[in-house]
Amino acid sequence: MTTKVRKLEPRTAPARLDTPTDLSSEAVRQVSAALNALLADTFALYVKTKNFHWHVSGPHFRDYHLLLDEQAEQLEASIDILAERARKVGGTTIRSIGQIAKLQRVKDNDKDYVAAIDMLNELMNDNKAQIQNMREAHELADKHEDVATASLLENFIDEAEKRCWFLFEASRPAERSGHDRRRTTSGTGAETDDG
Repeated sequence: MTTKVRKLEPRTAPARLDTPTDLSSEAVRQVSAALNALLADTFALYVKTKNFHWHVSGPHFRDYHLLLDEQAEQLEASIDILAERARKVGGTTIRSIGQIAKLQRVKDNDKDYVAAIDMLNELMNDNKAQIQNMREAHELADKHEDVATASLLENFIDEAEKRCWFLFEASRPAERSGHDRRRTTSGTGAETDDG
């Protein structure tokens, strides 16, 4: 009878940073690299979300300001979890802003002015890209039977999908009447298609 559990033994990580794990050296290298890329993206997305939170303007200022602050808090809460997961599997993690800049796939936005609708759309697209990157990291974790990393990523994917949903709904144009123009009800109460 064979077992998938390997003896917990130290790896040849940097001196005094070695963490015991039953993952193979290759799994540690690949999973921690994927986690560090996600971590860099999360930092970048957090800063961009706060940037837009601080600089949003217009008639929906309060709603957008609060929405973006909530989303930034959610992103910030995931940073330590991702970094500690990289350490738990036997890898190291990000040490500087410079390292974040090298690894991040989320593009910064340093423009002096961004319209509120463009902010929402840009963040929605960044969150969609983050979801795709997390799905790829999840596949990698599954490949190496790293169920704890996969489980964390499932929760973070769900959170990112909710951020996308809220950004999408907040960016939709409002109907003046409050009703969908494509569907109306006839005098009998039955819906008809105006299209």
